[in-house]
Amino acid sequence: MIKKIIRTSVYLSFVLLFVFNLNAKETAKLSVGNPDAKIVVKVFSSLTCPHCADFHKKVFHKLEKEFIETDIVRFEHHGFPLDLAALNAEKILRCLDGSKNRLDILNEIYQKQDSWASGKDINSINIKLGKIAKNYDLNDDKINHCLESEKLEDQILEDRINSNNKYSIKSTPTIFINEKRYDGGHTYEDFKKAIKKLL
Repeated sequence: MIKKIIRTSVYLSFVLLFVFNLNAKETAKLSVGNPDAKIVVKVFSSLTCPHCADFHKKVFHKLEKEFIETDIVRFEHHGFPLDLAALNAEKILRCLDGSKNRLDILNEIYQKQDSWASGKDINSINIKLGKIAKNYDLNDDKINHCLESEKLEDQILEDRINSNNKYSIKSTPTIFINEKRYDGGHTYEDFKKAIKKLL
């Protein structure tokens, strides 16, 4: 009887650990770079925001090569969805495992924003998002699970509320460098100057 109780307890522990890890994977934020980097860049963005896509394409990739890959900067993507399409794109992003996969799909979501972010209704947008997601080994069942997950939606919206309360986000992208709001130009040259001042 005692052995049976112990076996049952161990089994339940593994089940709870699996569920916890699954939820952690779904809700973890995207962070790229050295965890101990001297400089932390936080970008609060809505995945349907053209200015966010423009910043990512023109600034992030150069920042990645010069400062993130050299362990000087850690980059954090903070989802701040402004509409349902952006919310669903954020769900897909968070359903991927590993920062590299998430960064890769973030790059593609921004690169193809003009094609997926518009449609006659949210269902047509979801179909376009699904086509992108399938490039990252997400099947239809996983994609539908992500899009329909109330827990994941609540987590994203809670993060959005908390970010707004802490940082007073008025528009996207809103960028912080070491917790100080960046109000400079959205060119790499301007952004690089702000980074170098902290070195």
